[in-house]
Amino acid sequence: MSSDSAATNPPAAAAPAPAAAGFAPPNRALTTLGLTLASFMQVLDMTIANVSLPTIAGNLGGSSNQATWVITSFAVSNAIALPLTGYFTRRFGERKLFVWATMAFVIASLLCGLATSMNLLVGARALQGFVAGPMYPVTQALLLSVYPPNKRGQALALLAMVTVVAPIAGPILGGWITDNYSWEWIFFINVPIGVFAAMVVGAQLKGRPERTEKPRMDYVGLFTLVLGVGALQTLLDLGNEQDWFHSTEIVVLAVISVIALAVFVIWELTDKDPIVDLRLFRHRNFRAGTIAMVAAYSAFFSVGLMVPLWLQRNLGYTPIWAGFATAPIGILPVILTPFVGLYAQRFDLRWVASLAFVFMAATCFMRSEFNTLVDFRDIALVQLFQGFGVALFFMPVLTILLSDLEPHEIAGGSGLATFVRTLGGSFAASITTWYWNERTTVHYAHLTEAVQSTQPSDVALVGQLGGGNTTAGLERLSQMIAQQANQIGFNEIFHILGWLFIFVIAVVWFAKPPFTAKGGPGAAAGGH
Repeated sequence: MSSDSAATNPPAAAAPAPAAAGFAPPNRALTTLGLTLASFMQVLDMTIANVSLPTIAGNLGGSSNQATWVITSFAVSNAIALPLTGYFTRRFGERKLFVWATMAFVIASLLCGLATSMNLLVGARALQGFVAGPMYPVTQALLLSVYPPNKRGQALALLAMVTVVAPIAGPILGGWITDNYSWEWIFFINVPIGVFAAMVVGAQLKGRPERTEKPRMDYVGLFTLVLGVGALQTLLDLGNEQDWFHSTEIVVLAVISVIALAVFVIWELTDKDPIVDLRLFRHRNFRAGTIAMVAAYSAFFSVGLMVPLWLQRNLGYTPIWAGFATAPIGILPVILTPFVGLYAQRFDLRWVASLAFVFMAATCFMRSEFNTLVDFRDIALVQLFQGFGVALFFMPVLTILLSDLEPHEIAGGSGLATFVRTLGGSFAASITTWYWNERTTVHYAHLTEAVQSTQPSDVALVGQLGGGNTTAGLERLSQMIAQQANQIGFNEIFHILGWLFIFVIAVVWFAKPPFTAKGGPGAAAGGH
């Protein structure tokens, strides 16, 4: 059956079993709170430790390179676990997987806070990243299953808001906790939140009918996935630091990654019981929605990475003030999310997503006109304006990519889409940083050539800058040229990002309605 016909006329097998159709949690609001709290906690931990790395390294006697592995170990193990979500849900069921993963996340967080060396902390973060992998996709599947069809858009919009707000709140909250208490508490705060979420969801969804199997373990798929993704994520994290392919280590990682992932894809597409179901891409909407999500999220991730770096590197902002300047991006998503969830599905979601990308592109083009004299208000206003696009971005695209999956494919599809999106973000971070540095170097050379040290006007300028001291004046001039070169490179990248968002609009229109997510087991619950 083609994906188009499946979307238009869902087969009978897609309908929940009679027992599942009658299931509803005793308290849907409490269930939603537990699910979203766990997801917020997990997404928050992807960024909360970033600003605390110097403090952590100092307290545990680690180097700056070791400190970066606090982030890298989480990212690598998280990327490996994400595509395994489908296998885990088939084996254990969505409710059990959520409760076990959340409690394991609590234990890993406790181990992070109790770590007495950098090696122990990196190991605990790797465990934390792995068990966090299934949490977001399973939360998505469970949320869809406990809401009736006409309210699933609101559920996805709520989860989308968490996805946007948590990474923004992470650095600010992490900096505040580290400054006012101690770095250990950025991990300890997960303990009560995680225990509460696991207990609430476990109790509320007790007795929820679930489809479980005992699939054969695909050892070849698992081995090539771990090897390929681990090597690729490590390559992306270390690329800029190691000067990319000028480093033997990076070349070796690239070769390992390409070979392992090529074998993985071929094996998974031909194996009868693959550990990651790549055949989900046969669905038209899943394919188009995932491509749109990856491209748009990569551009969005690049914006979130570059703006704080630019504020600190070019304009001299402190980390906390860079956080305040970028934070307005979360205001409109928080305010508008309930309305997007309530009303967006009254329209063609392709138009809603297109409008989001128009706003995102517009803000990128605005930043491409920034200069070194731009003030805090203008920066914050552009961030606020972008928030309107963000509010309209995640829910429509998530709904589109899940719309033609069968109920039992939701968790696996969400995990696969999140995995590809995460890799897209990693690629974007590495490529953007590298390209910014490259363009800065090029523009520095051009600007330096334009300054003729023998010209009387230039000699006078150097003297003024150095207060009569030529050496000091030349050093000051070099700093000014470097700042301008950095700014030009920044502007160029945002011009490119703006056109990338325009491109994503075309991708979204390859999807075909209807765009109603079917939900997992118990999808009809509460629909009466």
